[in-house]
Amino acid sequence: MKRRDAVRLLTVAPLAAAFQWAPESVRQAALLTREAIKRGSRYEPKVFTPHEWETVRLLVDLIIPKDARSGSATDAGVPEFMDFMLGDDRDLETPVRGGLAWLDHECDDRYGKTFVTASDAERAALLDDIAWPKKAKADCAAGVAFFNSFRNLTASGFWSSKMGIDDLQYQGNTFVAEWRGCPPEALAKLGVRYS
Repeated sequence: MKRRDAVRLLTVAPLAAAFQWAPESVRQAALLTREAIKRGSRYEPKVFTPHEWETVRLLVDLIIPKDARSGSATDAGVPEFMDFMLGDDRDLETPVRGGLAWLDHECDDRYGKTFVTASDAERAALLDDIAWPKKAKADCAAGVAFFNSFRNLTASGFWSSKMGIDDLQYQGNTFVAEWRGCPPEALAKLGVRYS
């Protein structure tokens, strides 16, 4: 299973429950991100510092990298989406920015570097310690909480973008000429049948 598929499985089902912000905010963020990408203009973050911006761009692409099917989270405008969401919901700002600082402090303690300047192997080792909550050590609890929220925000940004919708091959509401009921294999799985 590819990383993108694993992230999608982890996030798409509970995505609706994970939204702690108004759906209108998500639509607005997606619209503004699409417009900025169309214009081809360089986005200037409103909330993130330049160092945080660099960290966010790196981290979202580690979560959803470019593959043969579609671009990376950065290609989809996820950092811009996050910057908008943090500006729209100030309750998100402290946990996200605090988590980015935690990454840098943890990298500094381990390697004497920031997250951005750490090697790929060093970043991977740190993320492995916080990406799997059931395997994580208690002293990484803050990092686990941050990473899980950040991963959810990354997935929300990616799969609400045009690129993410195309990646899901979502067709929206489509016309069905004739409803034939639930497929037999689905009925069997549910242990029910038509009477």
